Amino acid sequence: MTETTVTDSKLAELCVNAVRVLSMDAVQQANSGHPGTPMALAPLTWMLWTKHLKHDPSDPLWPNRDRFVLSCGHASALLYSLLYLSGYQISSDEIRNFRQWGSRTPGHPEYGMTPGVETTTGPLGQGVSNAVGMAIAEASLAARFNHTGHYIIDHHTWFVASDGDLMEGVSHEAASLAGHLGLGKLIGFWDDNRITIEGSRSLSDSEDVAKRFEGYGWQGVHVDDGNDLNALDDAIDAAKAELLRPTLVVLRTEIAWGSPNKQGTAAAHGAPLGDEEVALTRKRLGWEWEEPFYVPVEVLGEWGGCKARGAEYQEGWLKIYHSYRKAFPADTDEMVRRLAGKLPDDWESVIPDYSTSVGSMATRSASGEILNALAKKVPELIGGSADLGPSNNTMLADEEDFSRDCYAGRNVHFGVREHAMAGICNGMSLHGGLIPYMGTFLVFSDYMRPSLRLAAMMKLGNVCVFTHDSIGLGEDGPTHQPIEHLATLRAIPGMTVIRPADAAETAEAWRYAMRHRHGPVSLVLTRQKLAHLDRTGMAAAEGLHLGGYVLADVDAGVPDVVLIGTGSEVGLLLEARKLLASSKKTVRVVSMPSIEIFALQSRDYRAAVLPRGVPRLAVEAAHPLSWWRLVGDSGDVIGLEDFGASAPAETLFTEFGFTAERVAERALALLSRDETASL
Repeated sequence: MTETTVTDSKLAELCVNAVRVLSMDAVQQANSGHPGTPMALAPLTWMLWTKHLKHDPSDPLWPNRDRFVLSCGHASALLYSLLYLSGYQISSDEIRNFRQWGSRTPGHPEYGMTPGVETTTGPLGQGVSNAVGMAIAEASLAARFNHTGHYIIDHHTWFVASDGDLMEGVSHEAASLAGHLGLGKLIGFWDDNRITIEGSRSLSDSEDVAKRFEGYGWQGVHVDDGNDLNALDDAIDAAKAELLRPTLVVLRTEIAWGSPNKQGTAAAHGAPLGDEEVALTRKRLGWEWEEPFYVPVEVLGEWGGCKARGAEYQEGWLKIYHSYRKAFPADTDEMVRRLAGKLPDDWESVIPDYSTSVGSMATRSASGEILNALAKKVPELIGGSADLGPSNNTMLADEEDFSRDCYAGRNVHFGVREHAMAGICNGMSLHGGLIPYMGTFLVFSDYMRPSLRLAAMMKLGNVCVFTHDSIGLGEDGPTHQPIEHLATLRAIPGMTVIRPADAAETAEAWRYAMRHRHGPVSLVLTRQKLAHLDRTGMAAAEGLHLGGYVLADVDAGVPDVVLIGTGSEVGLLLEARKLLASSKKTVRVVSMPSIEIFALQSRDYRAAVLPRGVPRLAVEAAHPLSWWRLVGDSGDVIGLEDFGASAPAETLFTEFGFTAERVAERALALLSRDETASL
């Protein structure tokens, strides 16, 4: 490939306009989408992708590639155009099928669907937090594996953010932490086009974004004309030269640049330009080809140089890799293992054994012991809490803090930034080589929901430690007592929620979470101590891996009633079972730590645990919505459909009816109702 000059190059202009035209055509053909931002950002992305971005279109998963995140995912036509032109495995037919059923070019980028897409973006601000997580992962792995003269992990993370991205709070939570940590290999571009869907950005926002980021500890670089390739080149060089601070490039653009009638207007943000305007735009850009999606061969050749550069990047890195392997064979094996997502041999051997009595113990305390034991065997475990580490028991006792002075640390202090914490952990997981975990009170999972949902959508193996799981947290009152949260977490497709009943189940919950690398796992844990479940004559805690299992059963035959519970309520069911025995009722107690895992079991197994025709009573100190599909029309649920109160936990459980006596009473009422119905 021959190099072209940055300015005054007809070929460079054609290459930039190819991005504009392809994006414009894709939106027009789909009759939906966002043409304006791709047209404005074409010069930036041409400069970045062909000169500065370290990537290999022939190997989208090359470990040492730069990560590129389009946080403004509504501008997906831009990303697909870049991927196609630079030689990724995406054809022009996919561009033509933009936003259509079965295509690999959906309306917003989706991780795992399109080669070269690093993360699923769309909800604004998420990509910024993901990028921060990727930069943290790069810094962590570099600190662990790089040696003087052998820089095996060495790449940048880039993101593009719109006005809307930087209005969302999650982006500022993440940016604040990034500045505090001094992530010098994180570079962002703010597309300052001053347009939102409703009109001018001035309708709702007048802050000085650049100064705000500088206040966070970022370097600010300004480009006054988004079409000035020389200025873009210089800005990117300045960003890469800053090693101690992340950089925000403030890029002044005009939305839908090239459109005679819609350039700079909100009309070009989220709607096709229209056939007439598309034709006029072609003319104004000097694009002489009227056929939609046509790209001249010389443009394809120039963009295709990305593949040649990618091969050179790979070749250079492989030389470093072979030299590294010779000098540090053990580190090489460890790095390869981590990047492959394979757990260390014999990792399960360190999980504490709680099968014998450990006395009363909060499941959050058991979780902390288990996490610390695992961390010694699984060095890729890294994470922390949203300023609740001592309460969540998520601190690693023998590890340093992750900081600008110690990127090798494994205790990440996210601060009171629940939303960014979840988005950052998504980025860490997406990068590879790490298993991130995060912690907060269950009630604050609401602050994390968009990122949790995206983690489930992307099938990321994050571990979420949610403590203070019910009214059992006591005196802090209803603002901190989760009611609807279990049901809403369970409603997220792909989210596995586990609420263990004792320390033994907590150990199995962590075992499951570590094995389960294709979706997030939420561990829901108590603040209050729970009595050790004496399993003499009862099932072992390994039943957790089936989601629900028979903990205590009748000696023979079919029980009169099945009691189902999770967490702290399982012990309550065992007490109620004894009371019901005095009424000559036979009872099966089922521990159901995970409805999602139980749903994956065979129909025969589920029927064996919950026999048809036997009344079922579910008991959980949370909203009952999750349980009706399991108990059926003939069953009942003891739950909470109002907020809690401020009082000691014991008082709250009594006042809200979570007692053995109440359970026994409701079970008898259920049996009486069933007998009446059968007459």
